[in-house]
Amino acid sequence: MIIGVDPHKSSHTATALDPLTNTPVASLRLEASLAGYRRLLRWAQQFPERSWAVEGARGLGRHLAQWLVARDETVLDVPSTATARVRELSRGSRRKTDVIDAAAAASVAALHGDATPVTAEDQTTVFALLEERRANLAAQRVRVANQLHAVLRDLVPGGAALAITAKSAAVMLRSVRPTSACERARKELAQDLVRDLRAVDSSLADIEKRMEAALDERGSRLREVDGVGAVTAVRLIGRTGQASRFATADAFATYAGVAPIEVASGERTRHRLSRRGDRQLNSAIHLIAVTQVRMRDSLGRRYFDRKIAEGKTRNEAMRYLKRRLANHLWRRMIAEEQRLALHRDLNDIAA
Repeated sequence: MIIGVDPHKSSHTATALDPLTNTPVASLRLEASLAGYRRLLRWAQQFPERSWAVEGARGLGRHLAQWLVARDETVLDVPSTATARVRELSRGSRRKTDVIDAAAAASVAALHGDATPVTAEDQTTVFALLEERRANLAAQRVRVANQLHAVLRDLVPGGAALAITAKSAAVMLRSVRPTSACERARKELAQDLVRDLRAVDSSLADIEKRMEAALDERGSRLREVDGVGAVTAVRLIGRTGQASRFATADAFATYAGVAPIEVASGERTRHRLSRRGDRQLNSAIHLIAVTQVRMRDSLGRRYFDRKIAEGKTRNEAMRYLKRRLANHLWRRMIAEEQRLALHRDLNDIAA
């Protein structure tokens, strides 16, 4: 029996589906709470052989999915786009209820389509959380810096330099002698923004230290690759998750959006740049490639120069390098996971 779950913030709906006949057997609506989870599990015990299909198990359904995994339940993650296709192709496609959505999630799992197994959260989740936190802080710094630029532009002739810092802005404000109420208000506002900028910079420095500590705890060797620092390494691991979930380096390259897409028409075949995949992961690989090209003695620069010598354009050579880097990084992350798994096995044996 496959139990599909349509999760919402305050309530969840579960529908048990017979995979042989693809028909719903029973449904249950429960509140999103630990008491509701226990009620759901007691209800599901009427089906001794069961698995779970949670729509958005990495979103709204994350807490329930992880709660079930911790109790040795088999859980599959079903994307909402897959359940939408099932509804569209089924009878009464315009109908949308929680019960129908739950049954659609179970149908996707029964067909072994887009559903992927859910595993217990591990250190890769920590990297994803750190990377998200830093991205939010970086965006906040840009907003504060833009506001400070706007105020200083109206307060000081010519404004501030583009690469503004809290220190340079504070030095500039010390020379400002306001002569009107508007100028006094602008200076006070600028001082507030300088304090905000200093606080954000401090938080960014702190999160980078935590990233380095997390990488050291994992024993990651990604920083040995030219152009990979602590922030980039955390983004690579956090955005990739378990590298072993990609069967081949080609699959990883496609996920990262660095594998060219073949376009065929008649006897003519060409390739174009992929705009799909994880764009943050693609950005990390692009940053590594750009850094290596700027390093005269790096392997990436030698490979880039070789492609240029073969007659490739600069953009083409960069795409070749990014594709090659994706293969290398995937192999590195796979080796890292195998080393960690071996370390855990040895610890279990010792215990």
